[in-house]
Amino acid sequence: MNEIEGRFVGEGRRFALVVSRFNETVSERLLSGALDALRRHGVADDAITVARVPGAFEIPVIAKRLAASGRFDAVVGLGAVIRGATAHFEHVANAVSQGLLRASLDTEVPIAFGVLTTDTVEQAVERAGAKSGNKGFEAALVALEMADLVRRLPAK
Repeated sequence: MNEIEGRFVGEGRRFALVVSRFNETVSERLLSGALDALRRHGVADDAITVARVPGAFEIPVIAKRLAASGRFDAVVGLGAVIRGATAHFEHVANAVSQGLLRASLDTEVPIAFGVLTTDTVEQAVERAGAKSGNKGFEAALVALEMADLVRRLPAK
């Protein structure tokens, strides 16, 4: 049996983080967590690019552009979509998740999903570093592992 698994290796790797400015308090906490994870695993500051977008809906197009550039081993989308009184939440949350999936499949570059979809601001804050850990940190770990796994796989 041949088993291939990615490791949390950051040395020599380049990462892009796409961060929503909407719900900025939460997004900034997610960004801090992601940067912490990358740095802890040996990613140099000059190997990290942060691109800021107006809202979560805009994350996929920039993530795809960065992934397609050939400059990054993985991309992380970070933001928060918080339920309101209308169906807007469902449309944005679905568009972001499907858009990031499509961007990753189209470019064959791992794109980690660090976009919170919560019912309340309190739930978002909990997942951005309060009670429930930091989902930005976790998304960066996914990016590290997937970048390494892709490198370990046979060439196309």
